[in-house]
Amino acid sequence: MKAVFLDAETLRDLDLSGLEQAFSSLTIFDKTTQKDIAPRIQNADVVIVNKVKLDATLLKASQIKLICIVATGTNNVDLEAAKQCGIAVFNCQAYGVPSVVQHAFSLILALHTNLIQYQQSVEAGDWQKSDQFCLLNYPISELAGKTLGVVGYGSLGQGVAQIAKAFGMQVLIASRDESDYRKNRLPLAQLLPQVDVLTLHCPLTSATQNLIDEQALNLMKPSAFLVNVARGGIVDEQALANALKSGVIAGAATDVLIEEPPKNGNPLLDSSVPNLIVTPHSAWGSKEARQRIVEQTIENVNVFLSGEQGERRVV
Repeated sequence: MKAVFLDAETLRDLDLSGLEQAFSSLTIFDKTTQKDIAPRIQNADVVIVNKVKLDATLLKASQIKLICIVATGTNNVDLEAAKQCGIAVFNCQAYGVPSVVQHAFSLILALHTNLIQYQQSVEAGDWQKSDQFCLLNYPISELAGKTLGVVGYGSLGQGVAQIAKAFGMQVLIASRDESDYRKNRLPLAQLLPQVDVLTLHCPLTSATQNLIDEQALNLMKPSAFLVNVARGGIVDEQALANALKSGVIAGAATDVLIEEPPKNGNPLLDSSVPNLIVTPHSAWGSKEARQRIVEQTIENVNVFLSGEQGERRVV
């Protein structure tokens, strides 16, 4: 089996030896532009991709038997075309739960302690000029007794909820939609006014596009915080920027934007937006999580080669 890895840059610091041993040959590229995809996959039986797009034209002109996506999202591969061509597609799942949960809660803590502002004050020399032993220039609030609202209660949402309970928080879970009548689930419109922190862990779909829009933000408490470690597009970015500027909510943190990287600007990168933390889609990026991606991909290849039925992680 000849394999090609089209965009391995985010995994280059890891041990890829097991992946290399899974094939008769494996050619690894850090990056692949759209024009280089066709020649690079021309003689490949297996294509490994992270974010490179494989459309119907490319797939139908290839001899590919297996596509391994080293991520959970599959929107960069034309799955219908792959099915028509008899190409198996595997992804990776739940590899980053500890990393993303840790990152989400670091954002929650940073918002409640005003961590960024205090660090900036020290760098500016404010503490050094103080006439007392401490600085208390920015409000600090405790998590104990607060209410966390979770949208998307899979492994990530459950992980964040578990930590929240350890801090003494109450947890409310949003129902998936109007037809979701599961016990202990609340419609979003009922949940939003009750929460002190809203954290997002749902996928981006037509149903969740702009789920947190101007109307939803207006339902939240003026003291509430919003944390998005899910996908850009679930939050209306301009509405959030406006809400922060006008004090509709107290603060927000996001690890994701609609366009990544945000080369064409973004309302949430405007320095005039107050009390906003933006991290560069790095929540998933612990070394341990990324190594699990490699291990899962090896498992996926071995499952495919063995011809097992009912395989995990088949898309």
